[in-house]
Amino acid sequence: MKTRKTTLLVATTVVLALGASACGGSKDDEGGKGGKGGSAAADAALTSIVNKSEKKGGTVSFEMSDEPDSLDPGNTYYGWVQNFSRLYGRTLTSFKPAAGKEGLKVVPDLAESLGKPSADAKTWTYTLKKGLKFQDGTPITSKDVKYAVERSNFAPEALSNGPTYFKAHLVGGDKYQGPYKDKNPAGIASIETPDDTTIVFKLKNAFADFDYLATFSQTAPVPRAADKGAEYVKHIVSSGPYKFSSYEEGKGATLVRNENWDAKTDPIRPALPDKITVRFGVKQETVDANLISDNLTVDGAGTGVAPATQPKVLTDPKLKKQTDNPYAGATSYIGLNVNVAPFNNIECRKAVQWGLDKASVQAAAGGDPKGDVASTLIPPSVAGYSKFNLYETAGNKGDEAKAKAALAKCGHPNGFKTNLSARSDRPSEMAMATAVQASLKKIGIEAEIKSFPAGKYFQNFAGNPSYVKANKLGMIMTAWGADWPTGFGFLDQIINGSAIKPSGGNNVQELNDPAINKMLNEGIATTDTAAREKIWGEVDKAVAEGGTAVPLLYRKNLLLRPASATNVTVSEAYLGMYDYLLMGSAK
Repeated sequence: MKTRKTTLLVATTVVLALGASACGGSKDDEGGKGGKGGSAAADAALTSIVNKSEKKGGTVSFEMSDEPDSLDPGNTYYGWVQNFSRLYGRTLTSFKPAAGKEGLKVVPDLAESLGKPSADAKTWTYTLKKGLKFQDGTPITSKDVKYAVERSNFAPEALSNGPTYFKAHLVGGDKYQGPYKDKNPAGIASIETPDDTTIVFKLKNAFADFDYLATFSQTAPVPRAADKGAEYVKHIVSSGPYKFSSYEEGKGATLVRNENWDAKTDPIRPALPDKITVRFGVKQETVDANLISDNLTVDGAGTGVAPATQPKVLTDPKLKKQTDNPYAGATSYIGLNVNVAPFNNIECRKAVQWGLDKASVQAAAGGDPKGDVASTLIPPSVAGYSKFNLYETAGNKGDEAKAKAALAKCGHPNGFKTNLSARSDRPSEMAMATAVQASLKKIGIEAEIKSFPAGKYFQNFAGNPSYVKANKLGMIMTAWGADWPTGFGFLDQIINGSAIKPSGGNNVQELNDPAINKMLNEGIATTDTAAREKIWGEVDKAVAEGGTAVPLLYRKNLLLRPASATNVTVSEAYLGMYDYLLMGSAK
């Protein structure tokens, strides 16, 4: 997911070990006993629920530095929205809201059980629970889930932000034009709804990770009659415990209880607060200050405090006890766009790989609390990670001689000029971009920084091939977390040629290598887990050999939990941010 989706049972041991070693492994003495969030130990929320509570009432308040790509569950790809949207959109399956390794389990949500695959794993069947209702009291049916998948995957002209897994893997997915262009109410034939509670997905090839795909917000039901395409975000119809009482684009929203949500059908949502507020466009340093002063429940973006705030919270003993520093199951990297000269030349890409001082980039981001220097795309916490470093340099400081040799081979012995994009409201990313710029200048590469707002970064700029080419964005700062915690869930949408979209794309390199595409498709069709995971490491290495992505950091978040926040725990399933489904407030 954009970090802007996630991690899994097979990776649990690695995740928890990494978290303990990096964060000191502090044990929570009070987190599970109803103690205040500010009194628990640092990192307590990594493995337990801090300030545990079953008390209902109060207001949970969110703020974030920019606006989301969309709060529409079918038109989003930011990890924090995947987390947040579970408050008003239920999906076929879900990651279990729980502390530690339990939070990595996939459990039924709208469905009675996990999916039932055919022997060849090409057909997956789900049966919905009885008594499910939308906020207006009308029943939720399998047809509403089918329609949600159709609109989110097959209508890029209106909904361009989300992933395209269903389109890529459903039989006939390459031909179906979506519900706005194809007016046949029957929709795509490969999603069958033989009755109101049964939904059947028929795939071109085996898809071993399908229950993970079913956790995605794209399976949150949408009533066809209420859908207004891109305008649906203004009047989202809730299937969860909360509904929108107000929404102002670019400014924020308020959610209140949905009286037609039935807790008997939904054992995973405690639904503690009476009201939830979210404000957009709040300067990151202001968000941090509001957390410190306990005037805010949670930073919605979930990526941690700004570099400028970090020293304050780490040097104040009281505030440090309120921090959690989890790995995010995500990697920050630079995409080198193969359709923007001179990065259509592999040697020019290798010049960046060899010349970059990654240690300086790590320092600019905030040092160890913000992550470890990366050499692969897949982070160590994701199943399929393979340790290698094709561009290893002493101290991760770069190798000027090798960089200049590559520049000579690509026909630019004195270097070249390019543009480097980054998100303007992400202080850490802007600081990293500045460090990248300074580092590359030493080898003759002049990278001019172009900054854009996070909310539209992929839709209008970095993920829009037309804009990228017209504005010569050769280098694109980005970060990615797994849509689910396997190699395929991490890699597919950022390196598969089929993921290149007219806008809202995440394959920012525009990598479309037939051999890599084939490895991905054959890998996900491999039902043997060990064999499948081995393939993901091989795919990662193949991408590294082409030099199109420059890994920077295996990301960590320095989170701050205010004393009034209740039921606080880190979710590895949602990029190491707090689990928003569980949270309450003493206020």
